[in-house]
Amino acid sequence: MEQVGVIIPCHTKEEFDQQLQKAIESKKLVVIDFTATWCGPCRIMLPLLEDWAKEFPHVLFLKVDVDELKSVTSDWDVEAMPTFILVKEGNILERIVGVRKQELRQKIEEHHSTSAA
Repeated sequence: MEQVGVIIPCHTKEEFDQQLQKAIESKKLVVIDFTATWCGPCRIMLPLLEDWAKEFPHVLFLKVDVDELKSVTSDWDVEAMPTFILVKEGNILERIVGVRKQELRQKIEEHHSTSAA
């Protein structure tokens, strides 16, 4: 059963790859949150992401702890937290670094509307 309205934490590279592959097949927009438990700005963004996951149930929200999944973090060239990468059909659409709430929301709305059409 697919989870909607939640942020899905990925604890292994395999789990991350499976979630991404499912999203590619279903042509869903994916928002990947590269985060860390020690990151203050990441904690600022978390409640917003939780709200947006409920508001945009057709968008897949994935959470990657950079300390837990170093290989995924490296593969995606993430160097600062938080980093949000928006992906659709395997293509990176946006890369937003830092607490940029309005910009992130605007990009989710923009790319979500193209996937819902």
